[in-house]
Amino acid sequence: MNQKPRPSTKQLSNFLTDYHSSTINNLEPISGGFWSSAFTYSVDSEHLVLRLGDMSEGFLMDQQAMQFKNGSLPIPDVLDVGEALGHHYAISRRHFGKFLEDVPVEKSEAAGKALEKLLAGLRSVESSLDDPVLWYNPEAAPDLTWHNWLRGGLIDNPDSISGGWQETLAKNKPINAIFQACQARIEELLPFCPERRDLIHGDLLHQNVLLSEDSSETTAIFSWKCSARGDFLYDVAWCTIWSGWHPGIAATDIWSRTLNAPDLSPADLTDAAPRHHCYELQIAASHFGWYIWTKNDEDLAAVAGAAQEVLERGPRSTSVA
Repeated sequence: MNQKPRPSTKQLSNFLTDYHSSTINNLEPISGGFWSSAFTYSVDSEHLVLRLGDMSEGFLMDQQAMQFKNGSLPIPDVLDVGEALGHHYAISRRHFGKFLEDVPVEKSEAAGKALEKLLAGLRSVESSLDDPVLWYNPEAAPDLTWHNWLRGGLIDNPDSISGGWQETLAKNKPINAIFQACQARIEELLPFCPERRDLIHGDLLHQNVLLSEDSSETTAIFSWKCSARGDFLYDVAWCTIWSGWHPGIAATDIWSRTLNAPDLSPADLTDAAPRHHCYELQIAASHFGWYIWTKNDEDLAAVAGAAQEVLERGPRSTSVA
């Protein structure tokens, strides 16, 4: 199981003071991801974030993702990536705001517009069918297709840090049956899914998107370790499949907003319902192994229930107001 780095305040202060050759102020821990610890601090008038982890890949991907920054994608500047205190580190400029998943229902209209603009910003990043699905490491799998990327999320890779979950899942017959039903439905739906190369973030919740205090603007989007190039509807599905956990996100009605998005043509939305249905199922099913590996039985049961509901519901309606 993952153990996040937990250096002492003195160790952190000494490292940062030496690194910046200046006095460090307001050094405090903040909530970080599953894999890393995060700390805010200031140097003179600059507000920064230090992240520490045992894997460098995510930090390097965040640094590479700076190339996608535009007016609708406020991606923080990663100023440096390296090794210190026995761990990998990244130092980036701090952005302020509240997490997307914390938006209350009464702010959903403003948040919906902000999320709509964010998704349009992702779609606006230039793309070509020649772009590799693994944009951050094209040599790793130069011939990887979008379809096989989706399939890969359902495979128990023994070389992965979370490998070995399939055997445990097989012993839980009710939940394994739901997983297998998802796999079968996904294969049926893949022919509807185009080999697009839109930039997808792949993890828009989990404290990866900040909004302004009035919820009207995205102030930061970070943690690009799950990103790829594929179908823009995948990020839409990410928001809708987790909406049962987040009423404020559900109230944004991002599905209808996407169907009405002015930057999307009828061709972009061809077979939108089965595509979106496929991605909701893939996202849910791909988390079965994660929750087994983290021994989170409560969330495993919850995501299995959500997957079952999606299976029974089928594709969402494309009727728009």
